[in-house]
Amino acid sequence: MKLNVGRIGKAHGILGEATIEVRTDEAENRFSIGAVLETDSHGELTVVSARVHNGILLLGFQGIEDRNSIEALRNELLYAEVDIQAPGIDEDDYHVLQLVGCTAYLVDGDEFGVVTDVLNLPGQDVLAIKSADGEVLIPFVRQLVPVVDIKAKRMTVIPPDIDGSVR
Repeated sequence: MKLNVGRIGKAHGILGEATIEVRTDEAENRFSIGAVLETDSHGELTVVSARVHNGILLLGFQGIEDRNSIEALRNELLYAEVDIQAPGIDEDDYHVLQLVGCTAYLVDGDEFGVVTDVLNLPGQDVLAIKSADGEVLIPFVRQLVPVVDIKAKRMTVIPPDIDGSVR
């Protein structure tokens, strides 16, 4: 599956490097030297240099050797081929897109709803679940989502009540 892993920002220096807005948890793999990234309007770009400067990822691409050339790519989205079904390091390691479509059940076994989205917020990820009562947002933390079974496409949730207490 082709996923957005970054966005080209402003040019850095005069040798064709650009700042990168990283949109992946695996930046060291996605942006390694030799990695090929796709764009919407400029075809494929091959990474020839990668470094961090003041906490910001800087990339250089094959055939782009000056500031004007990289500036022409500003705001271009970068895509990589990602196998979201690939096994993770452990049972809690999976791609967030695998959560979409999972059926959520309450601790007592009653069906609660279906995960429609995973919101990546600064504090933590939040599951958007379509239930009989409408959309419910549940922080994706072990205390509220104690069981996730990706293979069975199901999970156990403990949704908070309207007043903020846990059911």
